[in-house]
Amino acid sequence: MATFDDLIHEAATASVDGWDFSWLDGRASEQRPSWRYQHLMSEHLAHAHAALDLQTGGGEVLNGAPTLPPTMAATESWPPNIAKATQLLHPRGVVVVADTDGAPLPFGDDAFDLILSRHPVTVRWEEVARVLRPGGTYLSQEVGPASVFELVEYFLGPQPDDVRNIRHPDHARAGAEKAGLDITDLRLENLRTEFHDIGAVVYFLRKVIWMVPGFTVEHYLPQLRALHEHINEHGPFVATTTRFLLKARLPES
Repeated sequence: MATFDDLIHEAATASVDGWDFSWLDGRASEQRPSWRYQHLMSEHLAHAHAALDLQTGGGEVLNGAPTLPPTMAATESWPPNIAKATQLLHPRGVVVVADTDGAPLPFGDDAFDLILSRHPVTVRWEEVARVLRPGGTYLSQEVGPASVFELVEYFLGPQPDDVRNIRHPDHARAGAEKAGLDITDLRLENLRTEFHDIGAVVYFLRKVIWMVPGFTVEHYLPQLRALHEHINEHGPFVATTTRFLLKARLPES
């Protein structure tokens, strides 16, 4: 059995570029939502003429679609992911655009009949409505409220309700409708997540940096050691992941 120090060192030195979580295979598991986002995304892309993938990460999810439309663009703000997405998606004819969070989207009005986003950090609804063609579709899977907060609160302590509910689907609905979009599907699911060793915890918190802001092994070493002992004695650390699917349409008029 690997020691605490071995697991920590392995996870602390692993690359966290891109949005590929295959390093966690066999070390952590996450139940998948019933709506199968990858399949839905691929179906919509197969019938689109011009599509945009917002906050594409390293491009891994978009690259999983077997068919892409004649015009396909993707945005990303984090430089390591921009480089990875460019390398992965350019051979498939996808234009990867560096986009600054909070700035207007770098596209003209009515540019796309399909806009996608998987796990966006924020959604600029007015900009989505601006670059979406009338009659066009917005499809996203988002992280829901208090997702994996058993782990967050292990390190940070109990969080107030306004923090726990900051990513509630009701907020997304309100933002989309205010921008003029009609919601056609909105579903929330609670899913089981398990961390089988302390290395999986460290890797996850290094990659998903907003879960425990400023996380470092050195700062949380006592908590990590205690959690390692808990996992060895009681089995996987179990948390609840929340995800919601949102599909919306921009009216023709």
